[in-house]
Amino acid sequence: MRAQARRGAREEEEESAFVSMTDMTVGFLFIIMLLMVFFASQVHTQDVVPRSIHEVVVQERDKWQQIAVERAARIMSLEEEIERLNDIVEKQRLEIEELKALLAQLQQVDPLEGYLADIARVRREILEQLRAAMKAEFPDLAIELSEESDALRFQGEGLFASNARELTAEKAAIVSSLARKLDEVLPCFTKGPSSGFSVACNPDYVMIEAVQIEGHTDNTGPDSYNRILSTDRANSTFFQMTGTVKNLLDHRNLKDQPVLSVAAYGEDRPVAENNSEEGRATNRRIDLRFIMVTPQSEKGIAIIRRALEQTGEED
Repeated sequence: MRAQARRGAREEEEESAFVSMTDMTVGFLFIIMLLMVFFASQVHTQDVVPRSIHEVVVQERDKWQQIAVERAARIMSLEEEIERLNDIVEKQRLEIEELKALLAQLQQVDPLEGYLADIARVRREILEQLRAAMKAEFPDLAIELSEESDALRFQGEGLFASNARELTAEKAAIVSSLARKLDEVLPCFTKGPSSGFSVACNPDYVMIEAVQIEGHTDNTGPDSYNRILSTDRANSTFFQMTGTVKNLLDHRNLKDQPVLSVAAYGEDRPVAENNSEEGRATNRRIDLRFIMVTPQSEKGIAIIRRALEQTGEED
């Protein structure tokens, strides 16, 4: 009986201890649940915002996302435009380079063309020099440069009275002065015993082929008469010049021929209409025409240079 009583008491003690442990566990779990509810409430309070604010934020987000998309598209469009413009710039740069190269080629003057241009310039300078010298001595003298700047033109009764074949004493003095001035100019541009070539006076190595005394008339009277009249006037001028300057024929061209020569054209080469007295007076004239040596190639230029240099060396 005692044994059973002790066993019953022990069982009651064990059962009481179990109940106590269970109660403690339940209490602990309850505490944990309370803590979880507390922390959950804290988290909920921090993460949740009012709907009105949420909607505003979402709208702002969507707006800026749309702006970002538009900006990205704009950037892409600008990059494409920049690439297109760069292609255009590169194309234009290449075109400019081509134009520069072409311009450089055009600016490279052909030696022959450059020499021919020098000839025209020097001839004009010689004629202007002679004209200025004659006008300084004879201010009333009718003497002009031809339209082509290749001749001095003594017009009307500048040298001969109407129908006259011979020079009067007054006109002969003009021709004699012209001969002396011509003799001062020719040595630098000719060969021969009277040559005076130097690079200082003729740096372009220009050479005179002929200085031609040309007789011209108007169309009054028969052609045969006018042709003889123009010949007589040209010859009178020639003999007056060579009589004044004895060595005028010593000035020679590249072929070693005297540069001073005579030509007569009658009424064939008018420079004005013959239907007025003024026009006819203009056509009655003596032209002192300068014909230059004009080479056809660079080799011809070299020949002229060598001829003048040898003349200079002989002097």
